[in-house]
Amino acid sequence: MSKARLVITAVVVEGRTHADAARVYGVSRSWVTRLVTRWRLEGDTAYQPRSRRPKSSPSQIGDAVVELIVELRHTLAAEGLDAGPETIRWHLSEHHSIEVSTSTIRRRLVAAGLVTPEPKKRPKSSHVRFAADLPNEMWQADMCWWSLAGGVHAE
Repeated sequence: MSKARLVITAVVVEGRTHADAARVYGVSRSWVTRLVTRWRLEGDTAYQPRSRRPKSSPSQIGDAVVELIVELRHTLAAEGLDAGPETIRWHLSEHHSIEVSTSTIRRRLVAAGLVTPEPKKRPKSSHVRFAADLPNEMWQADMCWWSLAGGVHAE
């Protein structure tokens, strides 16, 4: 038996208060109130857990805009022009009156497989360690070179 069914039964059949049922079953009083109200309106479907998914995603762009982004990428690249997210954002804004952030455009281009990933950091395996086999075998000096007045150089 689900906890929702136990709570509803305790309130409706046994006649417990919402606060008492909440204390006994370790839930909040507001949840008990919402659950009982939902049971009175909907009946047995109130026992089923509800989805927490939002009804809409305001930040998500439509399929037509995604297709337009991909089309602009191909068109600009075919003409030999810059086809980066900033340029595509400008074209969407100026020619199509659509406002989309550059990060969203970049995400959509990566998802469509139109961007080759180029990481900015080297992998750690490519680093050469500065280490000597014997003590005093290697030396390291940090220097700066400056040009002084009269063409004189200083370290």
